[in-house]
Amino acid sequence: MKKSIWSMTLIVVVTMFFVGVSQASDDASITKDMTAVIALLGLPCGHVVSVAKKGDNDHIATCENGNRYRIFLNSEGRVVAEKQ
Repeated sequence: MKKSIWSMTLIVVVTMFFVGVSQASDDASITKDMTAVIALLGLPCGHVVSVAKKGDNDHIATCENGNRYRIFLNSEGRVVAEKQ
């Protein structure tokens, strides 16, 4: 009985570790993507330091210079960045 409880506990801990690593890598890639979008749109930013997801294809990006942008897809399917 104790061996099966220990095994289940270990499985849960390892699973939680890999989920945390996966989310961290997703955050890094989203940050890079938002930095690229803002740069391609010619807006001042430097690089994005944090991203908050509002919905599907709708994010709030905070830049190192303090600017915040809402980045989303408009009704025509184009990427838009609005200064907040």
